[in-house]
Amino acid sequence: MHELGTIYYVIDTVEKLMVEHDLKKVSSITLEVGEVSGIIPMYLTEFWEYARAKTEHFQQTELKIEELKAVTYCQDCKQTYPTMQYGKECPHCHSPNTFLVTGNEYNIKEIEAM
Repeated sequence: MHELGTIYYVIDTVEKLMVEHDLKKVSSITLEVGEVSGIIPMYLTEFWEYARAKTEHFQQTELKIEELKAVTYCQDCKQTYPTMQYGKECPHCHSPNTFLVTGNEYNIKEIEAM
Protein backbone atom coordinates (compact mmCIF):
# COMPACT_ATOMS: atom_id res chain seq x y z
CA MET A 1 0.00 0.00 0.00
CA HIS A 2 1.70 3.10 -1.25
CA GLU A 3 -0.83 5.40 0.43
CA LEU A 4 1.25 5.56 3.64
CA GLY A 5 4.30 6.67 1.66
CA THR A 6 2.11 9.19 -0.12
CA ILE A 7 0.92 10.63 3.19
CA TYR A 8 4.50 10.99 4.43
CA TYR A 9 5.40 12.73 1.16
CA VAL A 10 2.55 15.22 1.78
CA ILE A 11 3.73 15.81 5.35
CA ASP A 12 7.33 16.38 4.22
CA THR A 13 6.24 18.75 1.45
CA VAL A 14 3.98 20.80 3.72
CA GLU A 15 6.63 20.94 6.47
CA LYS A 16 9.08 22.41 3.95
CA LEU A 17 6.48 25.00 2.93
CA MET A 18 5.90 25.85 6.59
CA VAL A 19 9.58 26.63 7.05
CA GLU A 20 9.82 28.50 3.75
CA HIS A 21 6.82 30.73 4.54
CA ASP A 22 7.26 30.92 8.33
CA LEU A 23 3.91 29.22 9.02
CA LYS A 24 3.04 28.04 12.51
CA LYS A 25 -0.16 26.05 12.03
CA VAL A 26 -1.85 24.12 9.23
CA SER A 27 -5.62 23.82 9.65
CA SER A 28 -6.27 21.66 6.61
CA ILE A 29 -4.69 20.07 3.57
CA THR A 30 -6.78 19.37 0.48
CA LEU A 31 -5.65 16.64 -1.89
CA GLU A 32 -6.93 15.98 -5.39
CA VAL A 33 -6.96 12.27 -6.20
CA GLY A 34 -7.76 11.00 -9.67
CA GLU A 35 -10.33 8.27 -10.04
CA VAL A 36 -7.80 6.04 -11.87
CA SER A 37 -4.66 7.19 -10.02
CA GLY A 38 -4.33 3.90 -8.15
CA ILE A 39 -4.62 5.72 -4.83
CA ILE A 40 -7.48 4.67 -2.56
CA PRO A 41 -8.94 7.69 -0.71
CA MET A 42 -10.16 5.57 2.22
CA TYR A 43 -6.59 4.37 2.84
CA LEU A 44 -5.28 7.92 2.63
CA THR A 45 -7.70 8.93 5.37
CA GLU A 46 -6.76 5.97 7.57
CA PHE A 47 -3.03 6.50 7.14
CA TRP A 48 -3.43 10.24 7.72
CA GLU A 49 -4.85 9.52 11.18
CA TYR A 50 -1.88 7.27 11.93
CA ALA A 51 0.83 9.57 10.54
CA ARG A 52 -0.42 12.90 11.88
CA ALA A 53 -0.45 11.56 15.44
CA LYS A 54 3.31 11.06 15.09
CA THR A 55 4.04 14.60 13.91
CA GLU A 56 4.59 17.86 15.69
CA HIS A 57 2.69 20.17 13.34
CA PHE A 58 -0.26 18.14 12.01
CA GLN A 59 -2.01 16.60 15.00
CA GLN A 60 -4.99 18.95 14.58
CA THR A 61 -4.83 19.22 10.78
CA GLU A 62 -7.80 18.03 8.75
CA LEU A 63 -7.20 16.09 5.54
CA LYS A 64 -9.69 16.81 2.77
CA ILE A 65 -9.85 14.66 -0.35
CA GLU A 66 -11.44 15.66 -3.65
CA GLU A 67 -11.84 12.93 -6.23
CA LEU A 68 -11.19 13.89 -9.85
CA LYS A 69 -13.29 11.97 -12.35
CA ALA A 70 -11.47 10.14 -15.13
CA VAL A 71 -12.19 11.59 -18.58
CA THR A 72 -10.96 10.18 -21.89
CA TYR A 73 -10.66 12.02 -25.22
CA CYS A 74 -11.29 10.38 -28.60
CA GLN A 75 -8.89 11.58 -31.30
CA ASP A 76 -11.23 10.42 -34.07
CA CYS A 77 -14.55 12.06 -33.14
CA LYS A 78 -13.02 14.75 -30.87
CA GLN A 79 -15.37 14.02 -27.96
CA THR A 80 -14.75 13.22 -24.31
CA TYR A 81 -16.44 10.60 -22.18
CA PRO A 82 -16.30 9.10 -18.66
CA THR A 83 -13.43 6.62 -18.60
CA MET A 84 -14.74 4.43 -15.80
CA GLN A 85 -18.01 3.82 -17.62
CA TYR A 86 -16.64 3.11 -21.11
CA GLY A 87 -12.95 2.27 -20.79
CA LYS A 88 -10.59 2.80 -23.71
CA GLU A 89 -13.12 2.44 -26.53
CA CYS A 90 -15.04 5.60 -27.43
CA PRO A 91 -18.79 5.16 -26.86
CA HIS A 92 -19.55 7.73 -29.58
CA CYS A 93 -17.67 6.27 -32.56
CA HIS A 94 -16.23 3.03 -31.08
CA SER A 95 -12.67 4.04 -31.87
CA PRO A 96 -9.79 2.80 -29.70
CA ASN A 97 -7.80 5.91 -30.70
CA THR A 98 -8.25 7.55 -27.29
CA PHE A 99 -6.22 8.92 -24.39
CA LEU A 100 -6.82 9.81 -20.76
CA VAL A 101 -7.25 13.55 -20.19
CA THR A 102 -7.87 13.67 -16.45
CA GLY A 103 -8.25 11.24 -13.62
CA ASN A 104 -4.78 9.91 -12.88
CA GLU A 105 -3.57 12.98 -10.99
CA TYR A 106 -2.54 13.27 -7.38
CA ASN A 107 -2.02 16.86 -6.22
CA ILE A 108 -1.83 18.95 -3.10
CA LYS A 109 -4.55 21.39 -4.08
CA GLU A 110 -4.72 23.65 -1.05
CA ILE A 111 -3.10 24.23 2.30
CA GLU A 112 -4.96 26.30 4.86
CA ALA A 113 -2.32 27.71 7.18
CA MET A 114 -1.35 30.59 9.47
